[in-house]
Amino acid sequence: MLPERVSVLVAGAGPAGMMAAIAAAEAGAGDVHVLETTAEPLHKVLISGGGRCNVTHACWDPRALVGHYPRGGQALRGAFSRFASGDSVAWFEAHGLELVEEPDGRLFPRANRSTAVIEVLRHAAKAAGVQLHTGVALRQARLLNAGGFELELRRAAGQQQRLFAQRLVLATGSHPSGRQLAAQLGHSLVPPVPSLFTLSLAGDSLLQLAGLAVDPVALELRLAAQDCPPPPGTGRAAGPLAERFRQQGPLLVTHWGLSGPAILRLTAFAARALHAASYRAELSVNWTGNLSHSELERHFGQARQQQARRQLANWRPWPELPKRLWWHLLQHCGIDSQCRWADLSKQQQQALIASLRDSRYRVTGRGPFGEEFVTAGGVPLGEVNLASMESRLCLGLHLVGELLDVDGVTGGFNFQHCWSSGWLAGQAIAAAQIEPFQGLSC
Repeated sequence: MLPERVSVLVAGAGPAGMMAAIAAAEAGAGDVHVLETTAEPLHKVLISGGGRCNVTHACWDPRALVGHYPRGGQALRGAFSRFASGDSVAWFEAHGLELVEEPDGRLFPRANRSTAVIEVLRHAAKAAGVQLHTGVALRQARLLNAGGFELELRRAAGQQQRLFAQRLVLATGSHPSGRQLAAQLGHSLVPPVPSLFTLSLAGDSLLQLAGLAVDPVALELRLAAQDCPPPPGTGRAAGPLAERFRQQGPLLVTHWGLSGPAILRLTAFAARALHAASYRAELSVNWTGNLSHSELERHFGQARQQQARRQLANWRPWPELPKRLWWHLLQHCGIDSQCRWADLSKQQQQALIASLRDSRYRVTGRGPFGEEFVTAGGVPLGEVNLASMESRLCLGLHLVGELLDVDGVTGGFNFQHCWSSGWLAGQAIAAAQIEPFQGLSC
């Protein structure tokens, strides 16, 4: 059982919660306790990045970093100015974990396994005197008039305990229990919706190309007009509003639809609009990346002149165009793949160029799983002092990590928000110069 009175209680032993506890203890706060409902702290760290853990991203400028957060990024610019990607790298290296940058900017532990990150966090917590309690859930929280919190805990075996904490950190991730606790303590909530997911193209012939990767492609997602309120301050009248979202990058064709970094980034920024549209939309794919119409005509013209006797099936307009995709587009345009380049008509050429630049697909839903288990929604950032992650509505309460209405794209950005918000909360708790708790006893 925990003591009847504690100075700092952190609910949730995920990345944000562990960072908050460690940062507080290392900065001088004593009597720090962390609760974890499951028997396995840091489970999301363990399974992230295919078991490798993409700790953060090599995006060193906070002004650029905020652009990778569909929701909350701009508000966090000040927070990232105090603790951002470079600070995370330095923090982990100071605790014995070297991070290695990959060509796309993602940073992984040199050991290339997520357990190395977990070991560092658990060792740092133990060395700082943080006490970790597994199989214990925080069920109820009430702010006391005299300050501090009356808390009700429940163990996996069903035992219950009441205790008092001077400071409370909610780091419960996307679990509904954290949102319920925040609401108990007076916070409003932005309804959560999935983010970072793949797209289903049920029944489309493109699915026959499962396993095909193309880089880069340009994407545009078009959602049907809906009755939406006008954005604040725009002066625009309410009424039907069609939305479009654009991204560029690598794309992967799967047996259910489309995945890859470009799709995940697209769905992250379009998460709320897609949810409102029941995940029905039209997706335009430019398979050429950014080649212009005139550049494509030049490629086709060169092929017609230099490869006149070759069949279309045996020669692509440019070598980087995947064979399977080229054959698929020929079939889609109704062009005989045995046709020679010399015999390709102008109309057929224009049809192929149009398909290369603007193939359209009907999105029928989300893919079978969220790639990084991320949600958009949570406690609005306006209700939190982002310099300390302390609630503006409930003195002594700190909210960190995915419980907040912040979500990043894939590539280590969600973990970075956890490190940043946890570190800031820990520093603020220690700076409050917490004295031994003198509140009511049980």
